[in-house]
Amino acid sequence: MSEHQPLNEENLNILKELESKPNITQRDLSSRLNISLGKTNYLLRELILKGFIKARNFTENPGKLRKINYFLTEKGLEEKFRLLQHFLQRKEAEYNRLKQEMEYSLNGKNKAQEELV
Repeated sequence: MSEHQPLNEENLNILKELESKPNITQRDLSSRLNISLGKTNYLLRELILKGFIKARNFTENPGKLRKINYFLTEKGLEEKFRLLQHFLQRKEAEYNRLKQEMEYSLNGKNKAQEELV
């Protein structure tokens, strides 16, 4: 995951989920975001390497499953807001493009109707 990659909605969704549910399991996160468990694991590792999240193991007992909590770092919060801003700008541009197409289509129909009259 490069800092120069285009918007990655999966990373944004992971950051949003972890902010609200730091004790979510990878399996639950995978299910909620509808991505494979392997991809979830990969994305979490990349976010940790980039310093956007920290993982803490809360179970020291070797016979039990590890319980891991994920925490957004300050850098992670900044990345989340950057991704949100980029996502909103992209959606606004898409909305404006669709609005122009609709207006163009409606104007074309109106002109055709005027020619028939």
